[in-house]
Amino acid sequence: MRNPDFLSGHTVLAALYNKLGQEEEARAEVAEMLRISPQFSLKEYGQKVPFKDPTDLERYLAALRKAGLK
Repeated sequence: MRNPDFLSGHTVLAALYNKLGQEEEARAEVAEMLRISPQFSLKEYGQKVPFKDPTDLERYLAALRKAGLK
């Protein structure tokens, strides 16, 4: 990763790894996210993410929750 502190990159990777069943990798990405932004809030993040379809947003947030975010 060219910019290891790019939070959005880790967020997408955490969700993707979770959906692929790669739980260890998903949790590693969550750890990086919390290193970069210790006060990360899934609730606040969900209000900023540009999804048109609320169902898609909920699937994305559910994958992040399953990966270990709150």
